[in-house]
Amino acid sequence: MKLLVLSLFLVFSFSAVQAQGVRSGPDPATMRDPDLERDSLHNLEVAKNYFKLKKAYVAALKRCEEIIAGNPNFAKIDEVLLMAGQSSVWLSQNKGKQNSSLYVSFDGGEKRTLTPEQFREMGRDYLKKLVAEYPNSSYAKEAQEELRALDAPAPKP
Repeated sequence: MKLLVLSLFLVFSFSAVQAQGVRSGPDPATMRDPDLERDSLHNLEVAKNYFKLKKAYVAALKRCEEIIAGNPNFAKIDEVLLMAGQSSVWLSQNKGKQNSSLYVSFDGGEKRTLTPEQFREMGRDYLKKLVAEYPNSSYAKEAQEELRALDAPAPKP
C-alpha cells in the first residue's frame, strides 16, 4: 500500500513539474556543436594572427564575419565581435598593412568596396552588439572605450 501511495505521489509530482514548464537537461540555446566550435576556434586563432601579428585587418575582419555568420552562438563570440569592431574601425582610419579596398562585397553581382564612414559604422555596430549582448564580457570595457573614442571629437591639428 505504501508503495502504491509513493508511486502515485511521484507520478503526480512529475506531472505538476512538467505543467510548470520546468525542463531537465541543458538549455538548447547553450548547446554547441563540437565540430562547429572547433572550426570557429580555428578561425578565431587565424583571425588573431592576422590582427595582432600581421596587422592585416581585412583578413581578420573576413574571418570574424565567417564566425559570426556561421556560428553566432560561438563560446568566444564576444572576442570575435571586439576584433571585428576594431578591424572595421581601424580600416576606416587606414591603419594596418592592408588597404581597405581589399574588402570587397558583391551587391547584385556588382563588386563594391566600403567607404571609411561605412567601415566606421560597421565597427560601431559590432562594438555596440558586444556591449549590449555581453555586458559582463571581459571585452566589454575595451569595446566601450573604442565606442567613446569614436564619438569623441577629432583632435585639432
